[in-house]
Amino acid sequence: MRNVHIGAKKKMHVPRGASILTLIIIGVLLSILSDKLTVGPRWTILFAIAILLVPMEISVVRGNHDRTRILSLSLAGVVTAGLITSVAFLIHALFHHSASAASLFRSACLLWIINIGVFAVWYWEMDRGGPLKRHSGKGEAPDFLFPQMTFDIKEIEEWTPVFLDYFYLAYNTNTAFSPTDTLVLSKKAKIFMMVQSSISLLIVAVVAARAVNIA
Repeated sequence: MRNVHIGAKKKMHVPRGASILTLIIIGVLLSILSDKLTVGPRWTILFAIAILLVPMEISVVRGNHDRTRILSLSLAGVVTAGLITSVAFLIHALFHHSASAASLFRSACLLWIINIGVFAVWYWEMDRGGPLKRHSGKGEAPDFLFPQMTFDIKEIEEWTPVFLDYFYLAYNTNTAFSPTDTLVLSKKAKIFMMVQSSISLLIVAVVAARAVNIA
């Protein structure tokens, strides 16, 4: 019976479709930024995502969870590097007037959206040791306390957050600079949310500063 249980665990299906789609969209959005906001060709990050997604999908099919975990975290790192680099170039463009107002505003809006996607992926990969551990019922201590986890209601006793819950958390952090209905429990989660809020604030500040200059 024990061997059957282990085999079932290896074949466990973890819903990764939404996170993979988000990574692809992030890559596409980074590829349409101004040339002045990227290092090298604009399609570099999108190409890197495509290169990493192929072996990750193979690992998922083969049930190699350790390799899948490494590749998924690598993907999150790649899009984070692209985001931070582009935000740094955005700030440089503001102070050196190397981009038009329209181009700066468009790029800032794209980066603000990208920021949501990047950190939604991180929260998805971070909480309770990652999606595999959460869906196997052997998750670590929660990094986030969602409202459903605090209710003593039979219908949601086995409730597990899906990618949309983390995307909603990232969206709230981007707009309100804080989680609204979700408590942040772990230190690493607090650090990630501080970084996301800071990036969002920087992007908004760039747009506001450019608007003042135009006025």
